[in-house]
Amino acid sequence: MPQVRRADVSDAPIAVEDVRALAADESAGAVVTFSGDVRDHDHGRSVARLEYEGHPTAAAVISLVAHEVASRHDVIAIAVSHRIGPLQIGDSALVAAVSAAHRGEAFRACADLVDEVKNRLPVWKHQVFTDGTDEWVNCA
Repeated sequence: MPQVRRADVSDAPIAVEDVRALAADESAGAVVTFSGDVRDHDHGRSVARLEYEGHPTAAAVISLVAHEVASRHDVIAIAVSHRIGPLQIGDSALVAAVSAAHRGEAFRACADLVDEVKNRLPVWKHQVFTDGTDEWVNCA
């Protein structure tokens, strides 16, 4: 039975190794991690910083997504965190880790987890560019 060991949205910095450690297991032959980091550019424009804002349901949604992904794959454990609030260049915004007996399933499940979080999580990104302009991303 797969375990969701973390599925949260927080304004605290996310340490990749902490998330990986939560997903690790002695029965796992593979632990795949993903870190979505704040980069210094977007579509040819220089990014100074950004801020993520989350809907009050974001924590429930990320938990639901993690449990759904766990049920679709032959995995041992999942851990996933998304950050909200102000972030600087290089900070981790989304970290996911999945353990499984074999690497193929761990990779597939981690990719599924990241894609589903990105598609469904009600979190919006406010980017501030070095020229002083800004934009909101994922605000449909």
